[in-house]
Amino acid sequence: MKVTSIAAAVAAYVLCCGDLASAGPVQKRGSRDPFFEITTLGGMTFKINQVPNKKFYGQHKGRGSMAIARAYSKYGLAIPDDLLSTIEQILEELGLLGNNGAGNNTTDDPQGEVAATPQMFDSEYLAPVQIGTPPQTLNLDFDTGSSDLWVFSSETPANEVMGQDAFDIGQSSTARRLTGESWSISYGDGSSSSGNVYLDTVSIGGVTVENQAVESATNVSLAFTQRPETDGLLGLAFSSINTVRPNQQKTFFENAITNLASPLFTANLRKAEPGNYNFGFIDTTEFSGQITFVPVNTSSGFWQFTADGFSVGTSGATVSAPHEAIADTGTTLLLLPQAIANAYYAQVPGAVNDVQNAGGYVFPCSASLPDFTAVVGGGTHRAVIPGDFINFAPVDGDTFETATTCFGGIQAVPNGFGFAIYGDIFLKAQFVVFHGGNEELGFANKPLP
Repeated sequence: MKVTSIAAAVAAYVLCCGDLASAGPVQKRGSRDPFFEITTLGGMTFKINQVPNKKFYGQHKGRGSMAIARAYSKYGLAIPDDLLSTIEQILEELGLLGNNGAGNNTTDDPQGEVAATPQMFDSEYLAPVQIGTPPQTLNLDFDTGSSDLWVFSSETPANEVMGQDAFDIGQSSTARRLTGESWSISYGDGSSSSGNVYLDTVSIGGVTVENQAVESATNVSLAFTQRPETDGLLGLAFSSINTVRPNQQKTFFENAITNLASPLFTANLRKAEPGNYNFGFIDTTEFSGQITFVPVNTSSGFWQFTADGFSVGTSGATVSAPHEAIADTGTTLLLLPQAIANAYYAQVPGAVNDVQNAGGYVFPCSASLPDFTAVVGGGTHRAVIPGDFINFAPVDGDTFETATTCFGGIQAVPNGFGFAIYGDIFLKAQFVVFHGGNEELGFANKPLP
């Protein structure tokens, strides 16, 4: 998650950019390319499989409104009053309003509570991470849109822990406090999480980093207190947006990169089933065709790239619409410039942008949604998101079968925001390479259910 000041800084980037030629070369690589060879002799590789979140609420009424509110909050944007009212009504119906524990810095009025709640509806799959000596296993949310590794811990007040597994600092013989260092993340609802910083041993999939910064929560936003399945976050963006002060800390990936066989990781997220992350290698069985690599602009701290355009449906013409975007595994929706979202839903009969009642675009659940194709790599790669991936959640019922109105997985970013957010709706349809050595993103198609 980002502090509000960071969100404001990157907001200066305009959605529509100039000619792609200035962004650097685009490359397509097949599995026989030398790029796939090991670059560090004796370097390590590992695959980490996601695990189901047993407390995930599923495709429940209100999940769409919750997801878009969470994206607003994550990037420091104020959640519109209409959306807050909608969420408050949903939480009252679910019996969740007021069942929040006590004691953190979110306001006590219902609006503050509502703004903090959306997180609990959003993480369907998590990843196990071992911290400390002997290792303690916590289930963390891997987030390429943030750069902090923070956890519930023995320092977290008891009334802010609601079922999470907390890292017991005193039980780790290798934990060492970084005196004078602290971290703090602010959210768009006015809440925050913060705490102390320790160095300790962190292992993922058998790869171990010693003296990794582990941020221990002494204060947790209600957004996470009410998310009992998630024990913390593991950020995989760039350390320039790490929130530790006065000395920013490196991410797990940045610390591990010199020990990996190749300086990269891949995300193979899946629809309705656990996916996996691979570190240090590219598994050629997980994608089809070639990988198209595009340069990453790291100046904002994100995996930021230029998308070129789009098409709607299987026979729709490609529309040139260059815009800046980030690849963010920590955001559920695909948030696009308003004009692109409008163009997509213009092809969906009965679709309306019902911000007041639902938070975004909705449509009849009986509608057949067209595919959406994102064009990247100077037009060389067409990333197809099937229409059934875009039918995100029911609006007026607890299941798709009982609902008449559904919420779309494609939504619009707020006017004036600095970039589009290519979240899990997009990422679950693609095989994505995050290449830290070359500062590139790679996109390839893959078999889909």
